[in-house]
Amino acid sequence: MSSTDAAAVHRRWIKAAGRVAGAAAGLTAFSAILLMRQAAEARRVIPMAEAPPPRGDGVYGAKFGGKALELVILGDSSAAGYGVHRPRETPGALFATGISRRLRRPVRLHRLAVVGSVSAGLPYQVDAALEYQPDLAIILIGGNDVTHVSARPAAVRHLGDAVRRLRAGGCRVVVGTCPDLGAIQPIKPPLRWLARRWSRQLAAAQTVAVVEAGGRTVSIGNLLGPMFEADPVRMYSEDRFHPSVEGYARAVSVMMPTVMAVLGTGDRAALPVAEDVRTLSEAADEAVRAPGTEVAPAGRWARMRRYRWFSSRPTTAAPVPSGDPAGGAVGYTPEDHQVG
Repeated sequence: MSSTDAAAVHRRWIKAAGRVAGAAAGLTAFSAILLMRQAAEARRVIPMAEAPPPRGDGVYGAKFGGKALELVILGDSSAAGYGVHRPRETPGALFATGISRRLRRPVRLHRLAVVGSVSAGLPYQVDAALEYQPDLAIILIGGNDVTHVSARPAAVRHLGDAVRRLRAGGCRVVVGTCPDLGAIQPIKPPLRWLARRWSRQLAAAQTVAVVEAGGRTVSIGNLLGPMFEADPVRMYSEDRFHPSVEGYARAVSVMMPTVMAVLGTGDRAALPVAEDVRTLSEAADEAVRAPGTEVAPAGRWARMRRYRWFSSRPTTAAPVPSGDPAGGAVGYTPEDHQVG
């Protein structure tokens, strides 16, 4: 989200609440007024952030030598890293550093995510991404689509088309599905309950579309909710809406095992601790209820996997466990990054 986007989001909450109030047959006038008051209150207490996120583009792990893996990051403010102040703190930098260390090869990062984007903006991001002939695309999107209630079917279609185009270009794709906006503290019940319901519905639909297009998903949902509720000062950035450095690092650590698995590394840390095969619709519904679950294509079925999380130290090199030369870390040291 841009420096003005937080206010725009809250205006959309008010409009969304009004649409739901008008469409729901059983909703009383009092309930409609309450929803709009809750949205207005959320808008009042969430301050606007003051600056766009740093980019972080460049080569990570140049010290390893060899051909760089081309990584593109697509999506909205959560992909861009809105709310942090240093390039090394953005999700793209954390992904690039973690991949580089585990593969022991350079990773060239292209952050194409647009702050404030909805899924309808993905075609333009994919156009730009394909210019780099990417090996891997990571997509984080959905939060802004939740506030556009009537646009959710189109949002799912745009995401599926984006994954399909990337896969046709030989790019592997991992998508972090819509987070649970009901976990945002300034949003109070009953609007919080609606936000949670809409988030889960969109995440399940995203899972189906992505897997049908040949990508893999990782359900974010309320996976970070208990951590955010227990320590909101640490896990949220100054605007109380976007994650902090630690919040982004936690999210990256949840997705990293799937990222490494899709790259076919054979990394022991990317081996699933639980696995099951379901129909795609069943897997999508189960993933929403069990955040942190990967859903991947398996012929006419879908394979669900859960992994041990990677370390999520955001600003320093993590300690190296015995027998694990890469450390399992999603960390950063200055020598990891080379602009250019």
